[in-house]
Amino acid sequence: MSQMRHFWAEAFSWRGSASGRVLPTAAVFGLFAALIYAVNAIVNARFKDVSLAIEVGPHEVAGVLLGLMLVTRTNAGYDRWWEARKLWGGIVNQTRNLALIALAHGPAERRWREQFIRWIDAFPYVAKARLRGEKDIPEVVPLLGEEEAARVRAAEHMPAYVALRIAHLLREAYERLGMDHFAFLQAERERCGLMDNLGGCERIQNTPLATVYSITIRRFILLYLSTIPFALLHKFQDGGDWLAPVVTFLLAYPVLTLDLLGIELQRPFSTRSLNHLPLNDICHSIEKTLGGLLEEMDGRSRAEIPSTDGILSESEIGSFTTQRASVEPSEAGSEGARSGPG
Repeated sequence: MSQMRHFWAEAFSWRGSASGRVLPTAAVFGLFAALIYAVNAIVNARFKDVSLAIEVGPHEVAGVLLGLMLVTRTNAGYDRWWEARKLWGGIVNQTRNLALIALAHGPAERRWREQFIRWIDAFPYVAKARLRGEKDIPEVVPLLGEEEAARVRAAEHMPAYVALRIAHLLREAYERLGMDHFAFLQAERERCGLMDNLGGCERIQNTPLATVYSITIRRFILLYLSTIPFALLHKFQDGGDWLAPVVTFLLAYPVLTLDLLGIELQRPFSTRSLNHLPLNDICHSIEKTLGGLLEEMDGRSRAEIPSTDGILSESEIGSFTTQRASVEPSEAGSEGARSGPG
């Protein structure tokens, strides 16, 4: 019984359906068919042996070809949509893996842990903004603070900037805070995987299906739906030819819906698409999951952690880099002294 209710609920659902975008165009073809019906009636009244009706046979063959073309494009669009979802599933898994590596094998220093988790939380939000062409990312401000959020917005490639800051933190953990070498390498692999998955999403976004294919299909649809009323006049005789506009409308609705579905599936990230991925929900889920892990490890609720707590400034990063550079020559000198003549 619940399945039946679900069927009727979806069958008559308006939200999320393509009907609102398709019905006006389908109505245009129905009105055009009504015009053909009126002209045919006038012609029949004046010239008894003249009719605008044509045989329906060619449209039966053309309908099969059109159906194959629409299904092929819909399948290609769905493949792109599903690949985008799998890539975002990879982002979800890699953010979790990064957090688990950091909390289980990283430094025990609370400041570093909180900072690292916050930058990981920020990555999905900036990746979503990048794919949607947005620069304003209000979700990042509570995570990083106003100053860092401004730096992220100013970056040419925001996800790459965030990934770089994560890399800086991993380097700090390995070189200064005693992170295990193998844990560092695995964390780097997961960080690189984030950029690989984002690159796959950008490929989908920047490479739509061939425009010539879409143009060809839509010209075929226009020709088919514009001539089908003439074929239907031949089918509905003896006063029933008034059904031609109704049947034309009913034929146009599924054909135009499949055409729109094939176009919409090509844009899995755009909020203007009916079938866009729920990226907002995915990002919030990642933040909630990682925040829960941090709370369990540190025993402090997320609300108790200030947004700028543990966030290194640009000057602090520069100081750390300078300090490392000054240490390396002295280490090299000491190694030389130890390897000298004994």
